[in-house]
Amino acid sequence: MNNIKPVTARTFQKMKDNNEKITMLTAYDFSTAKYIDECGVDSILIGDSLGMTILGYDTTINVTIEDMLTFTKAVSNGVQRALVIADMPFLSYHISKEQTTLNAGKLIQAGAKAVKLEGASDFILDEILHLTQSGINVVGHLGFTPQYINTIGGYFIQGKSYENTLKLLQAAKKLEENGAFAVVLEMVPEESAKFISENLSIPTIGIGAGKYCDGQVLVIDDILGKYPGNVPRFVKQYANMQEIMKNAISQYNQEVKNGEFPFKEHSFNLSDEEREKLEYNLIK
Repeated sequence: MNNIKPVTARTFQKMKDNNEKITMLTAYDFSTAKYIDECGVDSILIGDSLGMTILGYDTTINVTIEDMLTFTKAVSNGVQRALVIADMPFLSYHISKEQTTLNAGKLIQAGAKAVKLEGASDFILDEILHLTQSGINVVGHLGFTPQYINTIGGYFIQGKSYENTLKLLQAAKKLEENGAFAVVLEMVPEESAKFISENLSIPTIGIGAGKYCDGQVLVIDDILGKYPGNVPRFVKQYANMQEIMKNAISQYNQEVKNGEFPFKEHSFNLSDEEREKLEYNLIK
């Protein structure tokens, strides 16, 4: 019998109440999700960052709900304990509450236990309320919101003043009031994120928002040194997978070109008797 106790939205709240830090990483495939889960990370986010890390787009706005469904299924199949959260991609939740619920429901059916939406406009707040009333867990996302990059005008830090910090807190409280069980704070000054976290009942998950948030999230390709693009300032690289992968691929390429691989231990062989029959027939 499986005695693993899964992490839930309620677990997140208990961890905040007990001053326990929440860990979260992105994942986009079965094996990576399995390793993250086995290492005890509390939550896995199928981020629309897969648009850049997996699909090679310049931004996240090209990602579709069909893309998210494919990767959500893959990740969910590798997880036993961690709370799986799926991003709702661009224009999958800005049309109507009915369309939002349908798309969110598809992600839940694909294996996610919650969905994440960016922003806190009145329209999005209504959608979040509708989702939670429909039995779908929701995580909010404030600060730098990648799906709004064309209107924001670039990768800029948000909440850089007292007044803007208060606006972010007000938005976070509205997310909480409408049913969100956590909120991601992206690219927010550490002091602002600390103030918001201390004045919010639900947990905050920081990315580029300092150490005082209730939890942290990073993109797995960034911390492993796998993504070939620029690495944000707020990322710590714990490995250099680019170098490891390139060395392995180059060695394989060279050994095949030189006729070295496959070696004897990598091949299957006939019995002596069958080989003799084959050799006799070839000679004959």
